[in-house]
Amino acid sequence: MTFLIETIRLGLANLRLQMLRSILTALGIIFGVAAVITMVAIGEGSTAEALAQIERLGARNIIIRSVQPPESPDQAGGQQRSRMLKYGLSREDLRILEETFTDASAIVPLKEVGSQILRGPIAKTSQTFGTTPEFVHVARLTVARGRYLTRADMEQQAMVAVIGPLVADSLFPLEDPLGKTFRVDEHVLQVVGVLAPVGLSGGAGAALVGRDLNQDIHIPITAARAAMGDTVIRRSSGAFSMTEVEVHEIYLEAPTRERVVPDAQRARRLLETRHPRMEDVTMIVPYELLESARKRAMTGQWISGAIAGISLLVGGIGIMNIMLANVTERTREIGIRRALGATRKHIVAQFLVETSVLSAIGGLIGVALGIGLSLTIGWVVPKLHTFPIIGASVPADASLPTVLSLWSILVAFLVAAATGLIFGIYPARKAAKQDPIVALRHD
Repeated sequence: MTFLIETIRLGLANLRLQMLRSILTALGIIFGVAAVITMVAIGEGSTAEALAQIERLGARNIIIRSVQPPESPDQAGGQQRSRMLKYGLSREDLRILEETFTDASAIVPLKEVGSQILRGPIAKTSQTFGTTPEFVHVARLTVARGRYLTRADMEQQAMVAVIGPLVADSLFPLEDPLGKTFRVDEHVLQVVGVLAPVGLSGGAGAALVGRDLNQDIHIPITAARAAMGDTVIRRSSGAFSMTEVEVHEIYLEAPTRERVVPDAQRARRLLETRHPRMEDVTMIVPYELLESARKRAMTGQWISGAIAGISLLVGGIGIMNIMLANVTERTREIGIRRALGATRKHIVAQFLVETSVLSAIGGLIGVALGIGLSLTIGWVVPKLHTFPIIGASVPADASLPTVLSLWSILVAFLVAAATGLIFGIYPARKAAKQDPIVALRHD
């Protein structure tokens, strides 16, 4: 133990004698460790955000959606100023799904209605859907104020609406929307609830849903069918199109996560018999996307770690080069120690202690720098739009979330320490093999 303590003390003393060289030698290790931790934190943060957006769609949900089939060449050429399109899911499809999946936790339809939302001088494109009270649960929505649709609303075909937060802000900017009215086309609706904001306005979630849920308006599907029918008319640039879709979306919630994939396969086979080639129907399975995203994230993390690990390799090579130079510079010192009774084991231990201490200290500094960079990036990026010079080119909702992971910190530090040890072996062995007589004669 005394020998080890004395060897460490001597190694630290030698490093202090050449402080600037020691710091410059450790820079490769410092930046390598910091790069590993920061890159993994950025990757983990981005992955966590994407997975959370997919998870918000409901890991047990199977989303079946009506899509407009590809246009024929004459339609694509713009020859028709108006046309009537009938496509997508039907109420018969819904009935068959309900009869087939009797053990499903929920089967919830959505029906798109209306072309415009109107209140006073404010007019915006309609994003109104008739649905059932269960939709708030399967879509993982939360009511911020008021209430959601009820069974009584369904039975009475009540003309009531639950609106998204962005709809509330645009139609009722200076007043409480609860109890107020607005129109969808010529139909008057009363607001009974306002949804809490959901984070699907951008990123993976919005791409999957196909719209911003914060702009949604939900009304009882019974009222949607009775008052508004199946035809939606859209007008733009002097032309108008009429679409007839009985059911816009169906949310099928499987009883367990293990049932999601087999149930999705059953539903696909069933729909393919009624919709050949699935031209006007598509299916989204968030659970499959979730698992795929996790695998891609793991691969991305390994790649990022490998790229950052190159910095550690470069740092280790730098340590070896400096220690080889030290061996040459300290040849006379080695000869004196050997003449005074130091064995080859003592010389090897001294040089290995120096490289290990150097890489360990560099690793600790790199860990601190990596943690600091990760936290700073997550805090600064959302505020970049307020900066005077670059703020104009940065979106207001820009973010780069970071998630520090203990494994990346431990692995980066242990690899840094091992790098110093491994790359210090050759210089240490070379020093130990010095002939004491030749070393004493060295100038």
